[in-house]
Amino acid sequence: MSVSDQGATVWLTGLPSAGKTTIALALAERLRGEGHRVEVLDGDEIREFLSAGLGFSREDRHTNVQRIGFVAELLASNGVKALVPVIAPFADSREAVRKRHAVEGTAYLEVHVATPVEVCSERDVKGLYAKQAAGEISGLTGVDDPYEAPRSPDLRIESHTQTVRESASALHALLTERGLA
Repeated sequence: MSVSDQGATVWLTGLPSAGKTTIALALAERLRGEGHRVEVLDGDEIREFLSAGLGFSREDRHTNVQRIGFVAELLASNGVKALVPVIAPFADSREAVRKRHAVEGTAYLEVHVATPVEVCSERDVKGLYAKQAAGEISGLTGVDDPYEAPRSPDLRIESHTQTVRESASALHALLTERGLA
């Protein structure tokens, strides 16, 4: 198996509007340009199709993360770089996904897109912070619902201090260092 044929799951966790999907898409473009097979498992798309009907309780969030982790591992074990920009707010849910990968012998990297909530609120890509502030929604991760930041991720990206390209390059460097790119 050549290096480009080796799959891996790269889980980008962080608050809403942290830059997870933007970084994943930039990295996907670069990896595809190098001949890698890549899929981006976007949290919003997964919720619409794979996890339709799930709410945002702790149990439903755990179920959602496990479903995504299953699909990511399946792809990665078949030679795909599965880039997963999904909040996954609870450490135990992310750890269960990591363990699934370890049992299967599939590469797994956890990346914390560590953007401060104040910056995420300013970006407010989907208008969630404004809706929460107006009392239209509750349970916003990192505001009035918990977010357990990874204690020792494989990489911590501070997207508020560097460009998307720099963030994607840092992640590409990690993949290269681990023999996955």
